[in-house]
Amino acid sequence: MNYTDNNKKNYVLISVLIGMLMSAIDMTIVILALPTLTVDLKVPFIDTIWVILIYLLVIAALTTQFGKIGDMFGRGRIFNIGFIIFIVGSALSGAAPDIGFLIFARAVQGFGAVLLQANGNAIIADYFSQGERGRAFGITSMGWSIGAVLGILLGGIITTFIGWRYIFYINIPVGIIGSVMAIKYIGDNKKTNTKIDVPGTILLIFILSLISYGSIKIASIGVTFLNSIYIITGVLLIIPFVYIEKASNYPLMDMRVFRIRRLSLSLLASLLQAIGYLSVLFILIMYLQGIRGFSPFDASLLLVPGYLISGLLSPKMGKLSDRIAPGTVAGVGIFFMAIGLVVYLLMGISTPLYMVIIGSIITGFGGSMFWPSNTSAVMSNTPPRLYGSTSGLLRTLSNIGTLLSYVIAITVAATTVPRYVTFEVFLGVAKLNGNVSSKFIVGIHSALIVAMIVLIASSISSFATSLKFKNVDAEAVT
Repeated sequence: MNYTDNNKKNYVLISVLIGMLMSAIDMTIVILALPTLTVDLKVPFIDTIWVILIYLLVIAALTTQFGKIGDMFGRGRIFNIGFIIFIVGSALSGAAPDIGFLIFARAVQGFGAVLLQANGNAIIADYFSQGERGRAFGITSMGWSIGAVLGILLGGIITTFIGWRYIFYINIPVGIIGSVMAIKYIGDNKKTNTKIDVPGTILLIFILSLISYGSIKIASIGVTFLNSIYIITGVLLIIPFVYIEKASNYPLMDMRVFRIRRLSLSLLASLLQAIGYLSVLFILIMYLQGIRGFSPFDASLLLVPGYLISGLLSPKMGKLSDRIAPGTVAGVGIFFMAIGLVVYLLMGISTPLYMVIIGSIITGFGGSMFWPSNTSAVMSNTPPRLYGSTSGLLRTLSNIGTLLSYVIAITVAATTVPRYVTFEVFLGVAKLNGNVSSKFIVGIHSALIVAMIVLIASSISSFATSLKFKNVDAEAVT
């Protein structure tokens, strides 16, 4: 490998990093802007929450399919188109005149993020050898961590001092830089003969939409027969979805992948980690703004240390997973994240704020171990011809977990105390005191305990990937 080849690989890595960075920023940047959005657009909070959920819903439902489209038409080409669509969606979001248009624009933005996320890991696998991927995935994982930090900080700073529209406009210059690099340096892979699973995609959209809509309606107006039917129907549709996927020649989720034991365990760990942890940010912001009375900007500053730790250490932990079984590194990382939640369980009405920072640092350290190592474990156990679809499946499961994580957090919080109080907490417009505050703390603790249990299950799944299995994994999909 000469200097020119290494130089090109570095530019490829930077371009993928920028794509991951932007899509990660927009998963968190809106959270701290929700109060301003709600007031400025003069709509109920239960409507503005869809500015977050529609982005997650589009990504969760479509990521796997557009990993396959990268296999079909060239990952470089599809990745480049993703940059362009994301930039357009960002511009539309910033210019939105009302909540309906903003939700539509966020869906467009989410579609661009789909193309970036679904093909990013596969592009890394195309350009980097197995011994180099841990470091490369560590750097792209750093993009997720830095994106989360920037999303939190920029959401507070820009909304407070400039205006909420610029949380979207900021993507435009960054996206242009990433797009120019991608067009110049990322080529297309060898095309494969596959097709899009239209029935499976439509069914997955219905499943996630029904569960999300029913849950948010419960948070809004309480448990009703109709809201329960939405959720039950969404869950029951999983049965025909699995049947369709098994029967399809070109499934949305290739069930053969789940016959590769180490791969399926790593994918399961990713799903459980997302369900168990990614709502914790939302829970902490509710605690800091609603219980402790902090402004969005001040609340964001307390959460930055953990994300910085995660971002700085991810490349080193990725390199560690090149030398040690990546499943073991990922399992230890999840264990640290669970310990961080134990620290958060000590939070009360007047707990010293350094406890929040300590918990953030511990979970950030764990995240730096898990994300690059788990990604390396997934791609290392994937046959090359399935790089694109598996990369998309990994992001799909992670995004489904993220979507469910937010939905569960909102629903649990809204059923713990009177809904009007919960929405005041969400919006950060009131500092709670007395019995209501104590009850809300109990609700937060309950959500954290559930999250910790899910994380422990994820850790066990990661450790299990280091076990020796009787069959050769690669032969399971032939």
